[in-house]
Amino acid sequence: MSIRECALQSKAFTALMEVYKHREKVARAWRADGKKVIGEMGCDVPDEFLIAAGMLPIHVYADPEKPLKETDTYLEYAFDPIVRAQFEKIVDGTYERLIDALAISNSTDVVIRIYLYLRELHRVEPEKPVPPVEFIDWLFTRNRMHQVRNELTLDIFRKAVEQWAGHPITDEQIIEAAKICNADRQALREMGELRHGEEVRINGSEALVIIGSAFFMEREAHTELVKQVVEDARQWPVLTGPRVFYTGSNQEDTTLYDMIEEKGMVIVGEDHDWGDRYYDRDYNLDYAPIRAVVDRYMLREFSSKKAFVSQRVDALNRLVDKTGADAVIFYTNLYEEAASWDYPSQKKSLEERGIKTAAFHKMAWPLQHNADLEKKLAAFAGELKGGVSNG
Repeated sequence: MSIRECALQSKAFTALMEVYKHREKVARAWRADGKKVIGEMGCDVPDEFLIAAGMLPIHVYADPEKPLKETDTYLEYAFDPIVRAQFEKIVDGTYERLIDALAISNSTDVVIRIYLYLRELHRVEPEKPVPPVEFIDWLFTRNRMHQVRNELTLDIFRKAVEQWAGHPITDEQIIEAAKICNADRQALREMGELRHGEEVRINGSEALVIIGSAFFMEREAHTELVKQVVEDARQWPVLTGPRVFYTGSNQEDTTLYDMIEEKGMVIVGEDHDWGDRYYDRDYNLDYAPIRAVVDRYMLREFSSKKAFVSQRVDALNRLVDKTGADAVIFYTNLYEEAASWDYPSQKKSLEERGIKTAAFHKMAWPLQHNADLEKKLAAFAGELKGGVSNG
């Protein structure tokens, strides 16, 4: 199934696909025009501050083809393989040529460790081509005392952004940037309705392109293209097949989704940060600017990386109900244990409700290193279809 002909006939979708495939293109143009680009690592870096400062936020991502020469020198092998590949591009100079600074949020324990390694590299090998790094030390528990602490943390980050920009950021600029981000999230929610409504017209691979292109381009331009894709997609054929929810490791490209959907399943939602979770909550324009940013990033649906097992069980049940999924695929990479801790309780809760599950843990990255993965996915698709496999 993957990217279908109907999507490729949409000029708006092909424009988003161009950005998704060629992720440095917009950033290079910005820097060529003398404007600043900020890399983001971790899922809780406030875009609102960076956009308010007139800078382009882009996600750090892994290159599966790049040899890990620098990474093998500095990092243990027991790191999430995608994060190891991201680290390579930061340390070997790739991102020094593309971004002006790097903002890291403590969204996962492994990202915290990456920050500590980069900080130490700055200290002992200052000649390394590592961009300036700012760390956002969020507290993830949801009580008022910790939210006050988070407001202080964001004030520190705001000052760092002002230093990068070379000028102050006003509250009014933050609010205007928040409106831009909210408009983009709303456009993506309308796209989401075509993924998990009564009739499914956008598949999972197409949704990853539509969502993920936001990470590498101007947000207002992204919003307009998404709106046009939504209008186009209302005329796309209705998709049939078992509706599947995906949970687990971030998918920075469509390779795994393509494989799943080519077996006849349709991915109607996910809870990772390169998918639906990205647009989960708006900036509340009725709040003070800093408080609104804390509210937007800290009160989204629970991430597998920073939540109790009971919270993750409830969150997954809610999302499965919202998307009308018939089944859930759990998929986690080697050395990414956090999500797997939730799995036994989530599986039990789902299957008690008649939701079928398939689990793939300790998976190699890149994807093609996993023997029999396609066969296992085909078998699961056949089970969902009543014993008939098209794999």
